[in-house]
Amino acid sequence: MLEGIVRESIGKKGTKALRRDGYLIANIYGKGLENINAAFKENEYIRTVRNKETLAFPVSVDGKEMQVVVQAYESHPVTGRLLHVDLMVAQPGVVTHYMIPVEAVGDSIGVKNKGLVNISKRRLRVKAKIEDLPKAIVIDVTDMDIGDAKLIRDIELPENVQFTDADRVAVLSIIKAK
Repeated sequence: MLEGIVRESIGKKGTKALRRDGYLIANIYGKGLENINAAFKENEYIRTVRNKETLAFPVSVDGKEMQVVVQAYESHPVTGRLLHVDLMVAQPGVVTHYMIPVEAVGDSIGVKNKGLVNISKRRLRVKAKIEDLPKAIVIDVTDMDIGDAKLIRDIELPENVQFTDADRVAVLSIIKAK
């Protein structure tokens, strides 16, 4: 379980001091819950997020244990270091919006013909309960050739999960390598 601390100072000076000490700044929020300004050890946070089994993962802040989902994050434009993360509490039985990662699987015909798989939307917005969510949206690209694209309307989702993006948006495509 990821252990965090509550930030007393939410100003620029306190934030810089925490980052200098190796902490990642986080905001934890949820429907009907009070916002928590927290900080996690950056390396522990990255290790936890990379090794998680489901979309939600457990955190403990100020003695309170909760399941959270990453909603948004901010990274440094040059170094790529994480600066800030927004975590939403995953409340069982509550229908809300989540951002789910997209995964391409299979060897495409277009890739064998010197093309590339271009994922234009890395995360898709869906509306569902946390219990119904898949870990990732897996798209099979085996039968795709150069110039083919998969739109949101072409993707199958589990029951009780629906997209909130427009159905004509391209998620991934096979493009010609330059």
